[in-house]
Amino acid sequence: MEFACSHVVCNWSPEGSLMGGSDVMGSGLSVYPCSPPSEGETTDPGVALRLSVTEHMYDNRISVIPQQEPGLVPPPLPPRRFESQKYPRRTSLPPPPPPLSSLPPPPPPLSSLPPPLPARGAEGQGEQSIRLKANVNVLSLSVGRLVDISRASGIQTTQCPVMRCGRCSAALSSLSSLQNTQETAVWLCEFCGLQNSLSTSGPGTGSKVGSRVRGAPRGRDVIYLPLQNDQDYENLEDVMVVFCVDISGSMSVTSEVTPGNAMRSATYVSRLQSIQDALQRALSSLLKTSPHRRVAIVTFNDEVVVYGDGSGVPVSLRDWALVDYDYLRQQGQQYNTPHCIAESYQHLSRRVKELREHGATALGPAALVSVAMASRFVGSKVILCTDGRANIGLGEMEDGPAPFSSPQSPYFYRQLANEAANKGVIVSVMTFEGTDCRLAEVGLLADQTGGRVNIVNIGTVATEIQSALADNILATGVTATLLAADGMYFPYEECSHCLVRDIGNVTEGVEITFQFACKPDSTESFMRRDRLPFQLQLSFTTRDQQKVTRIITEQRRVTTSSWVWAGSLNMSVLGVHCAQLCARLTMKGRVHEAQRQLRAQQDLLKDISEQRSNPKEESIYGNWINTMTTICDDLTTDSQALSDEAAKVVYQMKRASSVGQRRRKQTDMVAL
Repeated sequence: MEFACSHVVCNWSPEGSLMGGSDVMGSGLSVYPCSPPSEGETTDPGVALRLSVTEHMYDNRISVIPQQEPGLVPPPLPPRRFESQKYPRRTSLPPPPPPLSSLPPPPPPLSSLPPPLPARGAEGQGEQSIRLKANVNVLSLSVGRLVDISRASGIQTTQCPVMRCGRCSAALSSLSSLQNTQETAVWLCEFCGLQNSLSTSGPGTGSKVGSRVRGAPRGRDVIYLPLQNDQDYENLEDVMVVFCVDISGSMSVTSEVTPGNAMRSATYVSRLQSIQDALQRALSSLLKTSPHRRVAIVTFNDEVVVYGDGSGVPVSLRDWALVDYDYLRQQGQQYNTPHCIAESYQHLSRRVKELREHGATALGPAALVSVAMASRFVGSKVILCTDGRANIGLGEMEDGPAPFSSPQSPYFYRQLANEAANKGVIVSVMTFEGTDCRLAEVGLLADQTGGRVNIVNIGTVATEIQSALADNILATGVTATLLAADGMYFPYEECSHCLVRDIGNVTEGVEITFQFACKPDSTESFMRRDRLPFQLQLSFTTRDQQKVTRIITEQRRVTTSSWVWAGSLNMSVLGVHCAQLCARLTMKGRVHEAQRQLRAQQDLLKDISEQRSNPKEESIYGNWINTMTTICDDLTTDSQALSDEAAKVVYQMKRASSVGQRRRKQTDMVAL
């Protein structure tokens, strides 16, 4: 887990932010994007949280225990000096005291006092504190690295069952505290406060998890392996690649190709010709690098033709079959299993050369058949190439001004994407530039399965297909459970302190981010604590069918103000989170909220760069923000649906990764 800030900022609140509720993306819960109200408290839009007496306008950058603020009242009158020794005692009342206006002014409020001395060791840093304009309570997970247990050297592994809290399902860790007795040990859950009784292995007392609790973890990062593998041996090379190719009439459109030799005249190549050339290159590459890989071809126009490995008789699906979901899936599942490419290369190459373009675009039925074929082998891929909008059969998209003119089309592609993800199949979608394929809808197939979404031309289609072939699944059925201390919540996702996110298929380099915040009624108690716990529970199935759980537990210090030291902020984590969050909001139609997040993050990154300049990161993450800002501005101005170009960018932003993550991936590829 990589945090954006070195401390947890408990009392951060946006200035002038909307306090009203908003729907959780993908669910019907009501979550306050920035700050949920306390119990029994009503919120007023546009009003920030009330400041408590323990909040100051400075930040000492260390955890402190807030002190009681003295009452701001005039000082008492000084005692009168009796002068009975010099003058006789008066029998009349003394004159009234002077008015309050003539008294010394009261002491200034605490907020105007000079800030305390900086923490020791901070002198000479040369960096200043900045006022937070966006929530920096963000953490990043390199999921692609965490699920690759083959590289987890030095990490504790165990086959003991996970000991969980009976209320919040938090796992016992080396950071947990317990009180031992003769027979049991009482674990006070650090996340929800529930007392859990655990069996012990002998007498004694103690306060930390040790040898007395059976199966107690000894590290903060533990991998829990199954006792035995119920599945048969899994050949990791035994996967399938299905090329799902559009051969409709529009694939005959040609583009000019400039020759390398100036003496030669320009030539024109059709889209189908470029696809045929790209497929021939892909087949040759697979034959050399993965001769045991199974390869199949499916084409579509006004009918769907299943060639398989090219050695058998093709199966044609047309008319009523194109609207029967169960029948199409059955045809894909029951089709003859393709042979490995070492045996079928000649047949496949011949089928590719014989392709001719004509007819309509039955994209939806072809995608369904392809996914059904590939689902027989975990880790398989479907590479979908098209240049037009689906206009026949399931998934048909009619012309219209609305983003989703056909109410069934988004449901169809979402359902098919879920089936592919559950079967461990990656779907990559490629469309040709200058076309309108409704990529915002078709791209769901790739977005939910871990595939690629891209727009190609006749010169780049071969390279993109090779890139899609290089994406290998590391784990399937990946679920991330993130726990924070009771009293926290996850803006835009979950109003409780426990968040469960289904990730699905994971390939190398996948990185996801989370945002958390403190509820107003818990801020005071959190500010009195020195550290707050966080726990990640990552459950997944490896390629060899092992069901693994990896649990990481950490603690973070607490800061008492929304002024933080610029050096404690991680621009990489903040930039990736901004791109992913704003892309998700945009795809859900919450463009105005995405714009607010973009403005806040843009101001924050600007402040960070002024204090701690990093030109490379500033250029990359700044371009991301500017690109998303342009897309959101176009949507709010024209009130139109996402174009294919905009949808491609948004889908890519949802899978954004940090500069360091991509550098590590490139290094690993070179090493291989």
